[in-house]
Amino acid sequence: MGVKRWLTLFILCTALGAVGFLHFTWTGPLHPLATRWILTLNSLMDPGVLPLHAIGITVTALALLGALWSVVMLNRQLLSSTGTAPARAMDLLYEQRTLTRGPKVVALGGGTGLSRLLTGLRDSTQNTTAIVAISDDGGSSGRLRRSLDMIAPGDLTDCYAALSDSPVMARLMLHRFERGDGIQGHTFGNLMLATLSEEEGGLGEAMQDIHEVLRIRGRVYPATARPATLCARLSDGRTIQGESQFATLVGDAHIEQVSLDPPDLPALDAALDAIRDADVIVLGPGSLYTSIIPALLVPAITEALCAASAPIVYVASLMTEPGETTGLTLEDHVDAITRHLGRTPEHVLVNSTVPSPDVMDRYHAEGAEFLTLNGASRALRGRVHTLPLIHPDLARHDPAALVQAILGLIPRRLLPVDVG
Repeated sequence: MGVKRWLTLFILCTALGAVGFLHFTWTGPLHPLATRWILTLNSLMDPGVLPLHAIGITVTALALLGALWSVVMLNRQLLSSTGTAPARAMDLLYEQRTLTRGPKVVALGGGTGLSRLLTGLRDSTQNTTAIVAISDDGGSSGRLRRSLDMIAPGDLTDCYAALSDSPVMARLMLHRFERGDGIQGHTFGNLMLATLSEEEGGLGEAMQDIHEVLRIRGRVYPATARPATLCARLSDGRTIQGESQFATLVGDAHIEQVSLDPPDLPALDAALDAIRDADVIVLGPGSLYTSIIPALLVPAITEALCAASAPIVYVASLMTEPGETTGLTLEDHVDAITRHLGRTPEHVLVNSTVPSPDVMDRYHAEGAEFLTLNGASRALRGRVHTLPLIHPDLARHDPAALVQAILGLIPRRLLPVDVG
């Protein structure tokens, strides 16, 4: 934890101080008092049993033990007053130092997939930055967007809850009101972000307040602080406006291109700085056209990603999504990202664990297919890392396994070195 050098300095200074005080008492005005103190102590010791200097050592040891005990009790009192259990203090200090020196990870996307990834990263590094798509126009987010002309807060809420250092706030952020005129269906987190957006004139201006209030272990930023609508151009020539319409209106066609309206949206400077400084950049996991790619469509973010020196890792979806990616192969997913971003991910993480038959049957009944390397080109296979990334009974990415796989792809030269 970086305390060895200061402990050594403390011991040296204490020894030097003791010698200095001895010199002062023996040569200064306290000499008579020191002489009487020494003679009094000597009278208590029988030189035939122990040497006279033994009593000096005993008094010194007792004084040091008393000083150490007072320091321990002072620390316990200070920790208790801040709500920290003294028994956990050393663990917390170690965790804080380790997390602070953790790799710089930038994750882009939205939906539950991104929040699950952030849950795993929260326990591995404090240098996580999430850049979240804001084009959702359904449910609570859609209602707030239309009412307040703000960016969609839903995916931001999930990410804030995933990275919050306060379990109570994380739980409250995700609480959904089941009743109440005007608030039924909304989450507390969405309403809080809407309040901050109104008060600050936009969520972009409220970022610092949000991070402090929620005690975020990392940073969460919207891809842009201005409202935008996701549009899709289909293979049959049609255009769909509104993310919530994709699943029902695509039909037998397939999505060729998605874009944001308006197209020239600004990005937050803090998000661009995080991309430039990243050790690794992660796309996903999440829906291809409604979570991952929308976060890449802000021009400044696209430019920063293409210019970034950090490797880009695409966490492949587990299944195709009915209406959005029906019939697409794994290579089609990667090609879509390359087409919209202008850069092909250096690494593609693909799950190797086969879900249980019951889970597979349920997904098949909904029209979803398990994504595999079948038919993948040699170029794609050279980028793929196949690993067990899910719980077989859940068919969802396991945060711990996913983070371990991602951090294993960071070049060693970029990892921090502990100097002690």
